[in-house]
Amino acid sequence: MKADLHIHSYYSDGTVSPAEIARMCAQNGVAVAALTDHDNMNGCASFAAECAAAGIAAVRGIEISAYTGDVKVHILGYGLDAGCAKYAEFEKFASDGALARTADILGKLKKRGVNLTFDDVIRERRCPRSPVHTMYIARAAARKGYSSSPAAFYGEMLAPGRPAYSGAGRPSPEYALEVISECGGFSSLAHPGRLSLAAGEKLKLIEELRACGLGGIEAVYSGHTAKETAYYMEVAAKYSLVVTGGSDTHYAEGSRSVGVPPFVPSEELLAALGVN
Repeated sequence: MKADLHIHSYYSDGTVSPAEIARMCAQNGVAVAALTDHDNMNGCASFAAECAAAGIAAVRGIEISAYTGDVKVHILGYGLDAGCAKYAEFEKFASDGALARTADILGKLKKRGVNLTFDDVIRERRCPRSPVHTMYIARAAARKGYSSSPAAFYGEMLAPGRPAYSGAGRPSPEYALEVISECGGFSSLAHPGRLSLAAGEKLKLIEELRACGLGGIEAVYSGHTAKETAYYMEVAAKYSLVVTGGSDTHYAEGSRSVGVPPFVPSEELLAALGVN
């Protein structure tokens, strides 16, 4: 039973619809799939309906863009109750934080001769309820000719350590875990190989997050080497974490494909996800 538990749609920084993702899952033999847009679950209902029609088990998901300082520590959440009061609190926190971050970034860009308005950025958003993602700013900048591509602009101006980076309104990983837990969900640390920490610091963080309720680790990930995958499988065993896996697909034409790398979930994980 192949699964892909890390996929993005245009409800965050992807460019494809939930329906298109469901079709890609069906074409690539994915039997269990989770839509994990950044900081919102706005596309999950339509994704579940499309998956049901295709005979795919859909898991309600989210990727909370948590940070500790300027270090990205993204947390995947599965099976959250969208009607939970804690989730409503988080939605407001994420939306307000994104607006504050956008204002901060636009101000920094203006000082460097990049003139973008809030309306320029909002035009890149497909759902009015979705938090404003930093990639919307990058796309708006590329559309106005400030860069050859959104990815290039992000790397040059918006990434941590770059001139217009902003950490305003970012949740901590501990808060992300609190939200997921209180909403009845299961949590996993996304792409641990991408954590910009030394090996010892990374293990210390994983241990601390485990104590805060972290349930899994995304050992099987499109950006991991075979060596990294094997290493994080060992880390999962060491800290009694369930192994999760995902492609982190954002674009139909990108280098990442739904269902790649192949991931077969354990019975323990299927139970945690509520999949029979």
